[in-house]
Amino acid sequence: MSAGPDSGRPTRADYARWRVATTRWADDDVYGHMNNARYFELIDTCVNAFLTESTGVDIRGLPAVGVVAEVSCRYFREVGYPDPIDLGLAVERIGSSSVVYRIGIFQGPGDEAAAEGRFVHVYVDNTDPAGGRPSTPIPDVIRAELEKLSAQSQSPA
Repeated sequence: MSAGPDSGRPTRADYARWRVATTRWADDDVYGHMNNARYFELIDTCVNAFLTESTGVDIRGLPAVGVVAEVSCRYFREVGYPDPIDLGLAVERIGSSSVVYRIGIFQGPGDEAAAEGRFVHVYVDNTDPAGGRPSTPIPDVIRAELEKLSAQSQSPA
């Protein structure tokens, strides 16, 4: 991972796929910066939009679906309404039944992330009426896209 000058913060070069999110007045808290819960919504949307758009399938209907096992966010500076947010996506690790993503949150022209999310999907059996057997292999259609994203995430920008 590259970092900004003397900051240790991730930069735009650390991410392979991008999407833009619109901020809303309601996203800001009483202190005038985006509420923590909104960061997690953006992180979740970034990952699942990538999966849906890149595979071209309804990921909810696959025999195995990814459930969130872990999500976290490191905050470096405030963001908020009214400017749009750039979301960068990278794969940190692909396992047999899980994947770890990194999501960079950027606002404005700077190269350093305002925040970075970490998001872990663990795949479970979507056909199990008891709620899904954990450690189900990642579906091939998703694995293929994850491998492409992983290769892009490892490439120098």
